[in-house]
Amino acid sequence: MPYTAYISHPDCLLHDPGRHHPERPGRLHAVRNALLDEGLLEGLCLLDAPPATDAQLQRVHTAAHVAHIRASTPASGHQALLDPDTIMGEHTLQAALRAAGAGIEGVRAVMEGDADNAFCAVRPPGHHAERARAMGFCLFNNVAVAAAHALEHYALSRVAIADFDVHHGNGTEDIFRDDPRVLYCSSFQHPYYPDTPHAERDHLIHTPLAARTAGAGFRAALERDWIPAMDRFMPELVLVSAGFDAHRDDPLASLNLDEDDFAWVTRALAAVASRHAGGRLVSMLEGGYDLPALGLSAAAHVRVLCCAPERQTSGRP
Repeated sequence: MPYTAYISHPDCLLHDPGRHHPERPGRLHAVRNALLDEGLLEGLCLLDAPPATDAQLQRVHTAAHVAHIRASTPASGHQALLDPDTIMGEHTLQAALRAAGAGIEGVRAVMEGDADNAFCAVRPPGHHAERARAMGFCLFNNVAVAAAHALEHYALSRVAIADFDVHHGNGTEDIFRDDPRVLYCSSFQHPYYPDTPHAERDHLIHTPLAARTAGAGFRAALERDWIPAMDRFMPELVLVSAGFDAHRDDPLASLNLDEDDFAWVTRALAAVASRHAGGRLVSMLEGGYDLPALGLSAAAHVRVLCCAPERQTSGRP
């Protein structure tokens, strides 16, 4: 059976963007409680997320951006950062550093054999954060930091990022637009936030979905777009931006997926990782704002990771 790591840190609960903000601490409580209720948490390897260093962040962000986030931390209360949705509290920097560090720890764990795969339950999310811009609840691009760490620290040459959040990961695309070592596959409701232009590159796979798309359409689109591209690319590591806001109950979007669809895409990605990457997969929480739906979806995702295909030694360097 695969050995699945669960990576988080109490600091991720301290990020407080305001009482009525959808990106609230209760999201992590919902995930953890669902894993407890379904008997999954006790079987996971629990790891603390370290804080990412400035050097690790600056693999994907400008030094000016990192300095701006640090300088924007308020002494108390809240402060809007760049756009009305992206808000810093006095403890947000701590949370953001841990969220980025979780992906680094996940990469370390799977690359060094301490786990076969990992799920990072962190906030704030990251996939909207561009190289020099915070937006859409995101300060640092957590999955991009993890990918850059794998490429540089472990000298990998092919990393795939699969992003099934309901919003396009404009930040991840911005960072890796001209880096063919990273295959970026993104499904998203379209037209919808952030509505940024999609670059045309062979290593950027866009899967726009019309509002009210349900599971059958989602699955067919990914089987058409993602799986053949990943099999051609043969990644040495699979990273996942696991946004569960495409759930039919989510208040911030209009797709009609459910937890069975998230289990299906997790199985598909775990199979890709088994075929090409020795099973190595690191998943990072992105969106998901209806708390019951988030809990059920994250539990379905983790349950599949715990039962992922046995890793194949031929894919390991």
